[in-house]
Amino acid sequence: MTDTARTIALFAGVALLIILTGVFQSWNAALIILNMGLISAVMSLGVNLQWGFAGLFNVGIMGFVALGGLATVLVSMPPVPEAWQAGGPRVLMGLGLGAATIALAAVIFRRMAAGRLRMVVLLAILVAGFILYRNVFDGGVQAVEAIDPASTGYLGGLGLPVLLAWPVGGLIAAGAAWLIGKTALGLRSDYLAIATLGIAEIVIAVMKNEDWLARGVKNVNGLPRPVPYEVDLQASTSFVERAASFGFDPVTASTLYVKLIYGALFAVVLVVILILSQKALNSPWGRMMRAIRDNETAARAMGKNVTARHLQVFVLGSAICGIAGAMMTTLDGQLTPGTYQPLRFTFLVWVMVIVGGSGNNYGAVLGGFLIWFLWVQVEPMGQLLMSGITSGMSDGPLKAHLLDSVAHMRLFTMGLVLLLVLRFSPRGLLPER
Repeated sequence: MTDTARTIALFAGVALLIILTGVFQSWNAALIILNMGLISAVMSLGVNLQWGFAGLFNVGIMGFVALGGLATVLVSMPPVPEAWQAGGPRVLMGLGLGAATIALAAVIFRRMAAGRLRMVVLLAILVAGFILYRNVFDGGVQAVEAIDPASTGYLGGLGLPVLLAWPVGGLIAAGAAWLIGKTALGLRSDYLAIATLGIAEIVIAVMKNEDWLARGVKNVNGLPRPVPYEVDLQASTSFVERAASFGFDPVTASTLYVKLIYGALFAVVLVVILILSQKALNSPWGRMMRAIRDNETAARAMGKNVTARHLQVFVLGSAICGIAGAMMTTLDGQLTPGTYQPLRFTFLVWVMVIVGGSGNNYGAVLGGFLIWFLWVQVEPMGQLLMSGITSGMSDGPLKAHLLDSVAHMRLFTMGLVLLLVLRFSPRGLLPER
Protein backbone atom coordinates (compact mmCIF):
# COMPACT_ATOMS: atom_id res chain seq x y z
CA MET A 1 0.00 0.00 0.00
CA THR A 2 1.34 3.41 -0.97
CA ASP A 3 1.78 6.19 1.59
CA THR A 4 -1.12 8.16 0.10
CA ALA A 5 -3.47 5.16 0.15
CA ARG A 6 -2.47 4.35 3.73
CA THR A 7 -3.14 7.94 4.80
CA ILE A 8 -6.56 8.02 3.12
CA ALA A 9 -7.51 4.62 4.56
CA LEU A 10 -6.57 5.59 8.14
CA PHE A 11 -8.38 8.93 8.00
CA ALA A 12 -11.42 7.20 6.48
CA GLY A 13 -11.34 4.69 9.34
CA VAL A 14 -11.36 7.46 11.95
CA ALA A 15 -14.17 9.26 10.09
CA LEU A 16 -16.15 6.01 10.07
CA LEU A 17 -15.71 5.68 13.84
CA ILE A 18 -17.15 9.17 14.37
CA ILE A 19 -20.05 8.46 11.99
CA LEU A 20 -20.82 5.20 13.78
CA THR A 21 -20.90 7.15 17.05
CA GLY A 22 -23.57 9.37 15.53
CA VAL A 23 -25.57 6.40 14.25
CA PHE A 24 -25.45 4.22 17.38
CA GLN A 25 -25.21 6.86 20.13
CA SER A 26 -26.15 10.39 19.04
CA TRP A 27 -25.01 12.95 16.51
CA ASN A 28 -24.53 15.35 19.38
CA ALA A 29 -21.89 13.03 20.88
CA ALA A 30 -20.29 12.56 17.46
CA LEU A 31 -19.96 16.32 16.94
CA ILE A 32 -18.48 16.77 20.43
CA ILE A 33 -15.82 14.20 19.56
CA LEU A 34 -15.24 15.88 16.19
CA ASN A 35 -14.78 19.35 17.66
CA MET A 36 -12.43 18.24 20.41
CA GLY A 37 -10.62 16.07 17.86
CA LEU A 38 -10.01 19.17 15.73
CA ILE A 39 -8.61 21.05 18.74
CA SER A 40 -6.48 18.03 19.72
CA ALA A 41 -5.13 17.85 16.18
CA VAL A 42 -4.02 21.50 16.40
CA MET A 43 -2.23 20.76 19.70
CA SER A 44 -0.57 17.72 18.14
CA LEU A 45 0.69 19.82 15.25
CA GLY A 46 2.29 22.24 17.72
CA VAL A 47 4.03 19.42 19.61
CA ASN A 48 5.03 17.72 16.35
CA LEU A 49 6.66 20.95 15.22
CA GLN A 50 8.84 20.92 18.34
CA TRP A 51 9.52 17.19 18.65
CA GLY A 52 9.10 15.86 15.13
CA PHE A 53 10.98 18.72 13.44
CA ALA A 54 13.56 19.64 16.06
CA GLY A 55 13.65 16.91 18.72
CA LEU A 56 12.68 19.25 21.59
CA PHE A 57 11.12 17.36 24.50
CA ASN A 58 8.56 19.88 25.77
CA VAL A 59 6.45 18.58 28.67
CA GLY A 60 4.96 21.98 29.45
CA ILE A 61 2.25 21.85 26.79
CA MET A 62 -0.61 22.51 29.22
CA GLY A 63 1.03 25.72 30.40
CA PHE A 64 0.84 27.19 26.89
CA VAL A 65 -2.68 25.83 26.39
CA ALA A 66 -3.69 27.53 29.66
CA LEU A 67 -2.21 30.84 28.47
CA GLY A 68 -4.34 30.55 25.34
CA GLY A 69 -7.39 30.05 27.53
CA LEU A 70 -6.41 33.08 29.62
CA ALA A 71 -6.20 35.16 26.44
CA THR A 72 -9.86 34.39 25.76
CA VAL A 73 -10.83 36.05 29.04
CA LEU A 74 -8.48 39.01 28.64
CA VAL A 75 -9.69 39.75 25.12
CA SER A 76 -13.39 38.92 25.06
CA MET A 77 -14.81 39.58 28.53
CA PRO A 78 -16.06 43.10 29.24
CA PRO A 79 -13.98 45.21 31.63
CA VAL A 80 -15.14 45.72 35.22
CA PRO A 81 -15.20 49.54 35.63
CA GLU A 82 -15.47 49.44 39.44
CA ALA A 83 -12.40 47.20 39.70
CA TRP A 84 -10.40 49.44 37.37
CA GLN A 85 -11.33 52.51 39.41
CA ALA A 86 -10.53 50.81 42.71
CA GLY A 87 -7.12 49.34 41.93
CA GLY A 88 -6.50 48.90 38.21
CA PRO A 89 -3.84 51.65 37.87
CA ARG A 90 -1.98 50.37 40.95
CA VAL A 91 -1.92 46.83 39.58
CA LEU A 92 -0.53 48.04 36.25
CA MET A 93 1.99 50.28 37.99
CA GLY A 94 3.12 47.39 40.19
CA LEU A 95 3.60 45.12 37.19
CA GLY A 96 5.52 47.88 35.44
CA LEU A 97 7.79 48.34 38.47
CA GLY A 98 8.45 44.59 38.60
CA ALA A 99 9.35 44.48 34.91
CA ALA A 100 11.53 47.60 35.23
CA THR A 101 13.39 46.04 38.18
CA ILE A 102 14.19 42.90 36.19
CA ALA A 103 15.21 44.93 33.12
CA LEU A 104 17.49 47.19 35.16
CA ALA A 105 19.11 44.18 36.84
CA ALA A 106 19.72 42.60 33.44
CA VAL A 107 21.36 45.79 32.13
CA ILE A 108 23.60 46.08 35.17
CA PHE A 109 24.58 42.42 34.91
CA ARG A 110 25.67 42.86 31.28
CA ARG A 111 27.45 46.20 31.59
CA MET A 112 29.26 45.99 34.91
CA ALA A 113 32.43 43.98 35.28
CA ALA A 114 32.14 40.76 37.22
CA GLY A 115 33.03 41.12 40.87
CA ARG A 116 31.78 41.91 44.33
CA LEU A 117 30.58 45.40 43.39
CA ARG A 118 28.28 44.01 40.69
CA MET A 119 26.81 41.51 43.12
CA VAL A 120 26.14 44.23 45.71
CA VAL A 121 24.50 46.53 43.15
CA LEU A 122 22.36 43.72 41.73
CA LEU A 123 21.25 42.65 45.18
CA ALA A 124 20.36 46.24 46.14
CA ILE A 125 18.34 46.76 42.94
CA LEU A 126 16.45 43.47 43.30
CA VAL A 127 15.64 43.93 47.00
CA ALA A 128 14.57 47.57 46.63
CA GLY A 129 12.60 46.81 43.47
CA PHE A 130 10.83 43.87 45.09
CA ILE A 131 9.81 45.89 48.15
CA LEU A 132 8.52 48.75 45.98
CA TYR A 133 6.72 46.34 43.66
CA ARG A 134 4.94 44.53 46.51
CA ASN A 135 3.90 47.78 48.22
CA VAL A 136 2.26 49.09 45.06
CA PHE A 137 0.96 45.82 43.59
CA ASP A 138 -0.55 44.24 46.73
CA GLY A 139 -2.72 47.25 47.53
CA GLY A 140 -4.11 47.32 44.00
CA VAL A 141 -4.83 43.59 44.03
CA GLN A 142 -6.70 43.78 47.33
CA ALA A 143 -8.82 46.65 46.05
CA VAL A 144 -9.66 44.83 42.81
CA GLU A 145 -10.52 41.51 44.47
CA ALA A 146 -12.80 43.25 46.99
CA ILE A 147 -15.17 44.41 44.22
CA ASP A 148 -18.11 41.96 44.24
CA PRO A 149 -15.93 38.84 44.58
CA ALA A 150 -18.92 36.51 44.16
CA SER A 151 -19.41 37.50 40.52
CA THR A 152 -16.37 39.56 39.47
CA GLY A 153 -13.41 40.43 41.71
CA TYR A 154 -11.13 40.84 38.71
CA LEU A 155 -10.28 43.48 36.13
CA GLY A 156 -12.11 41.84 33.23
CA GLY A 157 -11.01 41.98 29.62
CA LEU A 158 -11.15 44.27 26.61
CA GLY A 159 -14.64 43.37 25.41
CA LEU A 160 -13.46 42.53 21.87
CA PRO A 161 -14.80 39.76 19.57
CA VAL A 162 -13.83 36.35 20.91
CA LEU A 163 -12.31 35.21 17.61
CA LEU A 164 -9.55 37.81 18.12
CA ALA A 165 -8.57 35.88 21.25
CA TRP A 166 -7.35 32.94 19.18
CA PRO A 167 -4.37 34.71 17.55
CA VAL A 168 -3.80 36.69 20.75
CA GLY A 169 -3.60 33.40 22.64
CA GLY A 170 -0.92 32.29 20.20
CA LEU A 171 1.00 35.54 20.73
CA ILE A 172 0.86 35.29 24.54
CA ALA A 173 2.02 31.66 24.44
CA ALA A 174 4.77 32.61 21.98
CA GLY A 175 5.98 35.41 24.26
CA ALA A 176 6.07 33.07 27.25
CA ALA A 177 7.88 30.45 25.16
CA TRP A 178 10.51 33.00 24.14
CA LEU A 179 11.19 33.90 27.79
CA ILE A 180 11.33 30.22 28.78
CA GLY A 181 13.41 29.23 25.77
CA LYS A 182 16.07 31.88 26.44
CA THR A 183 16.88 30.14 29.71
CA ALA A 184 15.80 26.50 29.30
CA LEU A 185 16.77 25.51 25.75
CA GLY A 186 20.42 25.19 26.69
CA LEU A 187 19.52 22.23 28.88
CA ARG A 188 19.83 18.58 27.87
CA SER A 189 16.61 16.92 26.70
CA ASP A 190 15.72 15.27 30.02
CA TYR A 191 16.43 18.45 32.01
CA LEU A 192 14.45 20.45 29.43
CA ALA A 193 11.47 18.16 30.04
CA ILE A 194 11.69 18.70 33.81
CA ALA A 195 12.08 22.47 33.40
CA THR A 196 9.12 22.85 31.02
CA LEU A 197 6.90 20.70 33.24
CA GLY A 198 7.81 22.85 36.24
CA ILE A 199 7.14 26.06 34.32
CA ALA A 200 3.73 24.75 33.22
CA GLU A 201 2.89 24.06 36.85
CA ILE A 202 3.95 27.61 37.75
CA VAL A 203 1.77 29.13 35.00
CA ILE A 204 -1.28 27.17 36.13
CA ALA A 205 -0.58 27.93 39.81
CA VAL A 206 -0.51 31.66 39.00
CA MET A 207 -3.83 31.39 37.14
CA LYS A 208 -5.37 29.55 40.09
CA ASN A 209 -4.21 31.99 42.76
CA GLU A 210 -4.25 35.44 41.13
CA ASP A 211 -7.95 36.25 41.34
CA TRP A 212 -7.47 39.77 39.98
CA LEU A 213 -6.32 38.28 36.67
CA ALA A 214 -9.10 35.79 35.83
CA ARG A 215 -10.91 35.00 39.12
CA GLY A 216 -8.60 32.07 39.93
CA VAL A 217 -10.39 28.87 40.88
CA LYS A 218 -13.71 30.72 41.03
CA ASN A 219 -13.64 30.46 37.22
CA VAL A 220 -14.87 32.86 34.57
CA ASN A 221 -18.25 31.82 33.15
CA GLY A 222 -20.34 33.14 30.30
CA LEU A 223 -17.56 33.81 27.82
CA PRO A 224 -18.81 35.40 24.56
CA ARG A 225 -19.39 33.00 21.68
CA PRO A 226 -18.62 33.30 17.97
CA VAL A 227 -21.79 31.31 17.21
CA PRO A 228 -25.49 31.90 17.96
CA TYR A 229 -27.06 30.77 21.20
CA GLU A 230 -29.37 27.77 21.02
CA VAL A 231 -32.24 29.62 22.69
CA ASP A 232 -32.06 32.38 20.05
CA LEU A 233 -32.22 29.79 17.28
CA GLN A 234 -35.18 28.06 18.92
CA ALA A 235 -36.98 31.41 19.05
CA SER A 236 -36.47 31.95 15.30
CA THR A 237 -39.51 30.89 13.26
CA SER A 238 -37.49 30.37 10.08
CA PHE A 239 -34.96 28.14 11.86
CA VAL A 240 -37.72 26.06 13.47
CA GLU A 241 -39.37 25.59 10.07
CA ARG A 242 -36.11 24.52 8.42
CA ALA A 243 -35.40 22.10 11.29
CA ALA A 244 -38.86 20.58 10.92
CA SER A 245 -38.34 20.12 7.17
CA PHE A 246 -35.29 17.92 8.00
CA GLY A 247 -37.20 16.00 10.66
CA PHE A 248 -35.48 17.56 13.72
CA ASP A 249 -37.09 19.13 16.73
CA PRO A 250 -35.89 22.73 17.48
CA VAL A 251 -33.80 21.79 20.53
CA THR A 252 -31.84 19.03 18.77
CA ALA A 253 -31.46 21.05 15.59
CA SER A 254 -30.12 24.13 17.41
CA THR A 255 -27.59 22.03 19.34
CA LEU A 256 -26.32 20.32 16.21
CA TYR A 257 -26.25 23.57 14.23
CA VAL A 258 -24.11 25.34 16.85
CA LYS A 259 -21.66 22.43 17.03
CA LEU A 260 -21.41 22.31 13.23
CA ILE A 261 -20.47 26.00 13.13
CA TYR A 262 -17.84 25.43 15.82
CA GLY A 263 -16.53 22.48 13.81
CA ALA A 264 -16.30 24.61 10.66
CA LEU A 265 -14.34 27.34 12.50
CA PHE A 266 -11.96 24.81 14.07
CA ALA A 267 -11.51 23.03 10.74
CA VAL A 268 -10.47 26.30 9.04
CA VAL A 269 -7.82 26.90 11.72
CA LEU A 270 -6.57 23.30 11.47
CA VAL A 271 -6.34 23.40 7.66
CA VAL A 272 -4.45 26.71 7.68
CA ILE A 273 -1.95 25.48 10.30
CA LEU A 274 -1.57 22.13 8.51
CA ILE A 275 -0.85 23.81 5.16
CA LEU A 276 1.72 26.13 6.76
CA SER A 277 3.31 23.21 8.62
CA GLN A 278 3.58 21.20 5.41
CA LYS A 279 5.18 24.12 3.60
CA ALA A 280 7.62 24.54 6.48
CA LEU A 281 8.40 20.80 6.51
CA ASN A 282 9.23 20.72 2.80
CA SER A 283 11.16 24.01 2.76
CA PRO A 284 14.93 24.49 3.23
CA TRP A 285 14.11 25.62 6.77
CA GLY A 286 12.37 22.30 7.47
CA ARG A 287 15.27 20.29 6.07
CA MET A 288 17.66 22.30 8.21
CA MET A 289 15.55 21.64 11.34
CA ARG A 290 15.53 17.91 10.66
CA ALA A 291 19.28 17.98 10.11
CA ILE A 292 19.72 19.68 13.49
CA ARG A 293 17.41 17.12 15.07
CA ASP A 294 19.34 14.17 13.63
CA ASN A 295 22.86 15.44 14.36
CA GLU A 296 23.42 18.71 16.21
CA THR A 297 27.19 18.39 16.06
CA ALA A 298 27.24 18.09 12.29
CA ALA A 299 24.78 20.98 11.95
CA ARG A 300 27.00 23.20 14.12
CA ALA A 301 30.00 22.20 12.04
CA MET A 302 28.10 23.45 8.96
CA GLY A 303 27.68 26.86 10.60
CA LYS A 304 24.08 26.55 11.81
CA ASN A 305 23.06 28.38 14.98
CA VAL A 306 21.40 25.45 16.71
CA THR A 307 20.29 27.34 19.82
CA ALA A 308 18.62 30.09 17.80
CA ARG A 309 16.81 27.56 15.61
CA HIS A 310 15.64 25.61 18.66
CA LEU A 311 14.27 28.83 20.15
CA GLN A 312 12.52 29.61 16.88
CA VAL A 313 10.73 26.28 16.60
CA PHE A 314 9.96 26.23 20.34
CA VAL A 315 8.17 29.57 20.02
CA LEU A 316 6.24 28.50 16.91
CA GLY A 317 5.07 25.22 18.42
CA SER A 318 4.03 26.89 21.67
CA ALA A 319 2.08 29.54 19.73
CA ILE A 320 0.08 26.78 18.03
CA CYS A 321 -0.67 25.22 21.42
CA GLY A 322 -1.80 28.66 22.64
CA ILE A 323 -4.21 28.96 19.72
CA ALA A 324 -5.60 25.51 20.54
CA GLY A 325 -6.05 26.54 24.18
CA ALA A 326 -8.02 29.63 23.15
CA MET A 327 -10.20 27.50 20.87
CA MET A 328 -10.88 24.99 23.65
CA THR A 329 -11.86 27.68 26.17
CA THR A 330 -14.14 29.29 23.58
CA LEU A 331 -15.84 25.93 23.01
CA ASP A 332 -16.27 25.36 26.76
CA GLY A 333 -17.63 28.88 27.32
CA GLN A 334 -15.69 29.19 30.58
CA LEU A 335 -12.15 29.32 31.93
CA THR A 336 -11.53 26.69 34.64
CA PRO A 337 -7.82 26.64 35.63
CA GLY A 338 -8.37 23.55 37.78
CA THR A 339 -8.96 21.43 34.67
CA TYR A 340 -5.46 22.06 33.31
CA GLN A 341 -3.56 19.04 34.60
CA PRO A 342 -0.07 19.23 33.08
CA LEU A 343 1.09 15.67 33.63
CA ARG A 344 -2.14 13.91 32.67
CA PHE A 345 -3.09 15.79 29.50
CA THR A 346 0.48 16.36 28.36
CA PHE A 347 0.80 12.57 28.32
CA LEU A 348 -2.34 12.39 26.19
CA VAL A 349 -1.05 14.86 23.59
CA TRP A 350 2.29 13.05 23.42
CA VAL A 351 0.46 9.77 22.80
CA MET A 352 -1.36 11.47 19.92
CA VAL A 353 1.92 12.53 18.31
CA ILE A 354 3.73 9.21 18.85
CA VAL A 355 0.84 7.01 17.74
CA GLY A 356 0.07 9.18 14.70
CA GLY A 357 3.67 9.42 13.57
CA SER A 358 6.30 11.79 14.90
CA GLY A 359 7.69 14.06 12.16
CA ASN A 360 4.63 13.61 9.92
CA ASN A 361 2.05 16.41 10.10
CA TYR A 362 -0.73 14.20 8.78
CA GLY A 363 0.22 11.61 11.38
CA ALA A 364 -0.09 14.20 14.15
CA VAL A 365 -3.58 15.14 12.93
CA LEU A 366 -4.59 11.47 12.68
CA GLY A 367 -3.30 10.80 16.19
CA GLY A 368 -5.25 13.77 17.54
CA PHE A 369 -8.54 12.43 16.19
CA LEU A 370 -7.93 8.75 16.97
CA ILE A 371 -6.64 9.13 20.53
CA TRP A 372 -9.34 11.62 21.48
CA PHE A 373 -11.99 9.26 20.13
CA LEU A 374 -10.57 6.45 22.25
CA TRP A 375 -10.25 8.73 25.29
CA VAL A 376 -13.96 9.56 25.10
CA GLN A 377 -15.39 6.22 24.02
CA VAL A 378 -13.29 3.66 25.87
CA GLU A 379 -15.02 4.14 29.23
CA PRO A 380 -18.63 3.67 28.00
CA MET A 381 -17.50 0.79 25.78
CA GLY A 382 -15.67 -0.73 28.74
CA GLN A 383 -18.76 -0.30 30.89
CA LEU A 384 -20.83 -2.14 28.29
CA LEU A 385 -18.23 -4.90 27.93
CA MET A 386 -17.78 -5.39 31.67
CA SER A 387 -21.54 -5.41 32.25
CA GLY A 388 -21.84 -8.19 29.69
CA ILE A 389 -18.99 -10.18 31.23
CA THR A 390 -20.38 -9.91 34.77
CA SER A 391 -24.06 -10.34 33.85
CA GLY A 392 -24.00 -14.02 34.78
CA MET A 393 -22.03 -13.54 37.99
CA SER A 394 -23.63 -13.39 41.40
CA ASP A 395 -23.27 -10.18 43.40
CA GLY A 396 -20.08 -10.12 45.40
CA PRO A 397 -16.64 -8.50 45.80
CA LEU A 398 -15.31 -9.81 42.46
CA LYS A 399 -18.21 -8.47 40.42
CA ALA A 400 -18.10 -5.12 42.23
CA HIS A 401 -14.33 -4.88 41.66
CA LEU A 402 -14.67 -5.61 37.94
CA LEU A 403 -17.39 -3.00 37.51
CA ASP A 404 -15.40 -0.41 39.49
CA SER A 405 -12.35 -1.06 37.30
CA VAL A 406 -14.13 0.46 34.28
CA ALA A 407 -13.02 3.93 35.43
CA HIS A 408 -9.40 2.92 34.76
CA MET A 409 -10.06 1.69 31.20
CA ARG A 410 -9.02 5.02 29.68
CA LEU A 411 -5.47 5.00 30.99
CA PHE A 412 -5.15 1.26 30.42
CA THR A 413 -6.26 1.63 26.79
CA MET A 414 -3.93 4.58 26.15
CA GLY A 415 -0.98 2.59 27.45
CA LEU A 416 -2.01 -0.51 25.50
CA VAL A 417 -2.43 1.42 22.23
CA LEU A 418 0.94 3.10 22.72
CA LEU A 419 2.67 -0.22 23.39
CA LEU A 420 1.07 -1.94 20.39
CA VAL A 421 1.99 0.90 18.04
CA LEU A 422 5.56 1.04 19.33
CA ARG A 423 5.84 -2.73 18.91
CA PHE A 424 4.35 -3.15 15.43
CA SER A 425 4.82 0.34 13.94
CA PRO A 426 7.61 2.03 15.94
CA ARG A 427 7.51 5.19 13.84
CA GLY A 428 3.74 5.62 14.17
CA LEU A 429 0.74 4.85 12.01
CA LEU A 430 1.89 7.40 9.41
CA PRO A 431 5.69 7.41 9.65
CA GLU A 432 7.87 10.30 8.60
CA ARG A 433 9.21 9.82 5.10
